[in-house]
Amino acid sequence: MNEMMKTMAASASGMAAQAARIRLGSENIANVDTPGYHRKTVSFEQTFGQSFGQPFSDDSRAVVTGPVRLDQNELARTYDPTNPLAGKDGYTEGSNVDLLVEIADAREANRSYEANLKMFDQARQMASSLLDLIRR
Repeated sequence: MNEMMKTMAASASGMAAQAARIRLGSENIANVDTPGYHRKTVSFEQTFGQSFGQPFSDDSRAVVTGPVRLDQNELARTYDPTNPLAGKDGYTEGSNVDLLVEIADAREANRSYEANLKMFDQARQMASSLLDLIRR
């Protein structure tokens, strides 16, 4: 596989990983007020030699998402004995989602997605220019 195709595959895998990150961030933001909700996190793993099921040479790289995990930090506790979800001690458990962290993470994921998109587009334009030169 030529270098431009490797570049396009690497940036496409990066876009897919960042899209998953944005989706999880959106779920976390939507559930910031859901009682008992644990924040979802995802990790990234670098793969060598394959991307999207296609075997490449050993020097090609791609990014894939790891398993989705629940954040095990303690849930926010609020004293409200009138709440029907309150325990015997009068406390309700909220979520452990920090809205500020989620918004910052979503912005970072969006910028990373855009950077991968620009890299993909640049490689596509270079491949198109090369084909135009060959046709002449």
